[in-house]
Amino acid sequence: MGAGVLLSDPAGRALIVEPTYKDHWEIPGGVVEADESPYAAAARELTEELGLAIRPGRLLVTDWVPPVPGRTEGLMLLFDGGVLPDEQAGRIRLPADELRSWAWCTGPEAATRLSGLLARRLTAAIEARAAGTVAYLEDGFALS
Repeated sequence: MGAGVLLSDPAGRALIVEPTYKDHWEIPGGVVEADESPYAAAARELTEELGLAIRPGRLLVTDWVPPVPGRTEGLMLLFDGGVLPDEQAGRIRLPADELRSWAWCTGPEAATRLSGLLARRLTAAIEARAAGTVAYLEDGFALS
């Protein structure tokens, strides 16, 4: 299970991060550890990845991801981190061994850097936040 957070700047762009160990960018977040709630994992990952102590808001997305060779199926949860003021964004500190950089991106800009799955999940989170709803996805796709 994994948990992530949608953070936005005052212009409405989403924050994404560039890992040192992958070819595509990610949404801030990570694996939920044993005996840890997804909400607690999301908050912990923000501290570990960005150096920010932020209490996430409500759940925006639940995404079931099917198994692939070498990995079982997974459940990914994305919480609302709200708008990050410029002053707070200026305090972001990345762990050099894990993340190269971070960027504010519009949905289409993020889609050029994220995997297809993560781009779909991010778009669903942005839409769920705007609509005040929660999205349920399977492999990043909404069920009709």
